[in-house]
Amino acid sequence: MAKDDAQVLELAGREVRITSPGKVLFAERGETKLDLVRYYAAAAEPLMRAMGGRPVLMQRFPQGAGGPSFFQKRVPDNAPEWLQTTTVQTVNGTPSRALVAADVAHVAWAVNLACLGFHVWPHRADDPDHADELRLDLDPQPGTSFPEARAAAIELKALLDELGIVAFPKTTGNRGLHVYVRLAPRWDSYAVRFAAVAAARELERRRPDILTAAWWKEERGQRIFVDYNQNAPHKTVFGAWSVRARAGAQVSTPVSWEELDAVHPDELTVASVPSRLERDGDPWAAIAPQSLEPLLAMHERDMAAGLLDAPWPPVYPKQPDEPPRVAPSRARRQE
Repeated sequence: MAKDDAQVLELAGREVRITSPGKVLFAERGETKLDLVRYYAAAAEPLMRAMGGRPVLMQRFPQGAGGPSFFQKRVPDNAPEWLQTTTVQTVNGTPSRALVAADVAHVAWAVNLACLGFHVWPHRADDPDHADELRLDLDPQPGTSFPEARAAAIELKALLDELGIVAFPKTTGNRGLHVYVRLAPRWDSYAVRFAAVAAARELERRRPDILTAAWWKEERGQRIFVDYNQNAPHKTVFGAWSVRARAGAQVSTPVSWEELDAVHPDELTVASVPSRLERDGDPWAAIAPQSLEPLLAMHERDMAAGLLDAPWPPVYPKQPDEPPRVAPSRARRQE
């Protein structure tokens, strides 16, 4: 059989046609499209635990990792009849027919379109009004990298432990870390963002030497930025077990707190993660809904103390109690 002959795989009770299965998507070790589909099949159970039933945004790389890409917000009209979709809104309010990660067959269908990894909405397709995940993005700034993100994550865990909140970390597939809290479906994205702002500000108070809540890059310094705006309405975050568009096919990998000191994100790839998963199991197996109330109480305390809302990204309408959207250096020049 020629390497580019289509193959039909049975996944989750569906037949999924994989075209050009031998197409190389990752240059470092030569993993192909079929290798990527098989990776997702091997990780199907924890993958569905993390993003099953959620809308996903597809980023397609027709020439593989390292090549140009584009986001495809809408499922094409010629999609198979069994494909589950839902209507989501983008930040600017435009409705789109998005893919739902209903099972691994849906994932493989998207991989066949050269979608390497998945950007995941924080709500289930059947309950769009409630964000059931708090996602704390620990983003290394220039001069910092994974070791600093790891130290920041330990500080975040200590804070959440004090509040009785159990959190679950994952690598981003690059230099940073994401820390997730699964929530009871009671709050909308505005409330979840308020909670993220409160966490970011409290972390900066405790460890201003390594953590910052500053939205403006000029104020961050060589610290880890707690990107609270990843929880703004209609924002997606790169999903757990998803594969980054890097030459080495690095995976955004859930890890346990105990092993955080021992892992390096560059070593967690489509080649290494399945055996690791088979050996150690899913570090997020115990993820379960929790309350946001402790962090919302912290947010209310900050508001009562006179703090304004934290800045929003420029694509969002101006929000109540938001400070001026002007970089501090520019504001000083205008005085």
